[in-house]
Amino acid sequence: MNSLAHPQLRFSPTVKDPDGPRELVILGSTGSIGTQAIDVVLRNPDRFRVVALSAAGGRVGLLAEQALRLGVHTVAVADPAAVPALREALAAGAGGRPLPEVLAGPDAATELAGIECHSVLNGITGSIGLRPTLAALRAGRVLVLANKESLIVGGPLVKAVARPGQIVPVDSEHAALFQALAGGTRAEVRKLVVTASGGPFRNRTREQLAGVTRDEALAHPTWAMGPVVTINSATLVNKGLEVIEAHLLYDVPFDRIEVVVHPQSVVHSMVEFTDGSTLAQASPPDMRMPIALGLGWPDRVPDAAPGCDWTKAATWEFFPLDNEAFPAVELAREVGTLGGTAPAVFNAANEECVEAFLTGRLPFTGIVDTVAKVVSEHTVGTSLVVEDVLHAETWARARARELAAG
Repeated sequence: MNSLAHPQLRFSPTVKDPDGPRELVILGSTGSIGTQAIDVVLRNPDRFRVVALSAAGGRVGLLAEQALRLGVHTVAVADPAAVPALREALAAGAGGRPLPEVLAGPDAATELAGIECHSVLNGITGSIGLRPTLAALRAGRVLVLANKESLIVGGPLVKAVARPGQIVPVDSEHAALFQALAGGTRAEVRKLVVTASGGPFRNRTREQLAGVTRDEALAHPTWAMGPVVTINSATLVNKGLEVIEAHLLYDVPFDRIEVVVHPQSVVHSMVEFTDGSTLAQASPPDMRMPIALGLGWPDRVPDAAPGCDWTKAATWEFFPLDNEAFPAVELAREVGTLGGTAPAVFNAANEECVEAFLTGRLPFTGIVDTVAKVVSEHTVGTSLVVEDVLHAETWARARARELAAG
């Protein structure tokens, strides 16, 4: 099997581990994944050193604070208009220390992804993370991947350049699979079981979902995430993307990847083996654990996050997924099976539909319904060129906006 990520495989990056701290580049440093990764780094200064950061540019104060505290040599922002405010914030907090180099523009994160370091954490949100993903892989870096969209939209491109074991996934579900797969050989794997919290609406029927409000959909019962990811969790589009991602990472057929609803979000995913045994990875919901695993692999980072408290009674529940109320997972299976540019169209159309829902232009159930219509109208391209993938995305976004406008 051509697995991109598997714990039984060891990847030797171009840049070897130094005697001192492992050098890291963090892309998307002001987002949820980035800030938690920095927390892990700051609590383990003997293990990690951040050499560069990138962000979109909307939170320059935080970015400057991170850069100065970590002592990075380069900072990048996607929005060139953010540069003056960033330089001002850096100068104000530097206290006479040398200022980091500042890069700006849509290709700045891609440039950072290829610089000399051991590992690149891609915590960017959205398909704009594809080029940095490819740059990190081509440069021979270990890719600590939180940007699932780059794998979704560019699966064939990523598979063409990634060496076995070069990618260490950060999604809690894929980090769980990554660990559980170590319990057997590839030939012994019968099924991957991806758990889903079910979001805020797991007990509702499709009819009950029709009138869901923006505030209700943004109130996730377990995880604190950005608005797009939170809505994706409510529709279970996020879980559909993870099914595609699991297929690409572990080379397991779609009919052997199952989704089960687990409201407590303690069991993050499971692997069922051919003898009937199932191995589960369990920990309280805290993204610092999978982030630390990715940054430190193949070694674990002690006390990265709290473990389960076995002195207290607890109940873990598991329910089958209601595909009628939440059709996103089955749609994702179809899209993943089509391959080519279909996943890129699925992802791009969904991003536009989520925005339309958040701004009151689509009902909640209209998100996945509209995505399905866009996918059905798309003629799948099989080109392995980045520009063709991006062209398919552009078409999907435009078509989704047209449909959302009525």
